[in-house]
Amino acid sequence: MTKGWPNVGELVVCTVTKVVDFGAFVALDEYDNKEGLIHISEVASGWVKYIRDHVREGQKIVCKVLDVNPKRGHIDLSFKDVNEHQRRETIQLWKNDQKASKWLQFAADDAGIPPAELEAMKDKIRDEFGNLYAIFEDAVKGDMKAINKLGFSPKVVEAIVKVAKDNVKVPSVDISGYVDLICPESNGIEVIKKALKSANKGEEGGDGILVEITYVGAPRYRIRVVAPDYKKAENILKNAAMEAIEQVKKHGGEGEFHRHMEEAKSFQ
Repeated sequence: MTKGWPNVGELVVCTVTKVVDFGAFVALDEYDNKEGLIHISEVASGWVKYIRDHVREGQKIVCKVLDVNPKRGHIDLSFKDVNEHQRRETIQLWKNDQKASKWLQFAADDAGIPPAELEAMKDKIRDEFGNLYAIFEDAVKGDMKAINKLGFSPKVVEAIVKVAKDNVKVPSVDISGYVDLICPESNGIEVIKKALKSANKGEEGGDGILVEITYVGAPRYRIRVVAPDYKKAENILKNAAMEAIEQVKKHGGEGEFHRHMEEAKSFQ
């Protein structure tokens, strides 16, 4: 859980604890179950006849923070100001943070870290990354720059990386394109083989990138790219195809890139 108080405008995950005629009381899950109030005017747009038609005890909801008064211990919230997209995204972030908290416990157990030190670790991670889940995303991708800034011992870092690799799946996209290659020279097959080898040189293996080229049927080859996002995948696919075509053209051949089977772009 996060210590302190939420900020005005922040979206927070809450559990409804009590519903009354004038509103609903909730516990803020991420803030040590501090109590907040949703006034009936902030439950839904328009007139609310039966408040329990909108919120009920035990329900997990997302609210927007309207006002915070630490001295009086008051937190005013709005349920109606949160749209469905914000609700889903905030709940997902909260779930990820819950999972990451358990994973950190696994890492702490493995590294022999006592509970008090674990809480201090969580505070450091939240200060650097904004949430607990992000450190595991970086760890599984091998991005250690921000992790090393935390100053954890090598044993702790090793435990975090191990837990990340066991539990986190790196997001990726998988796309394919096709390249037709023709070379009239007597050693044309060898030229094409070298061109295809050159096409994926230096791309595979970094940042979760995979480039795979397979034979479809003369003169067509399939180029498959797995990458963290579509923009990177599309660039790698196009560059690989262009490299193969350029290599073949140097030997008097020609090539044609097909992003999809039904669409072709010629580079003759």
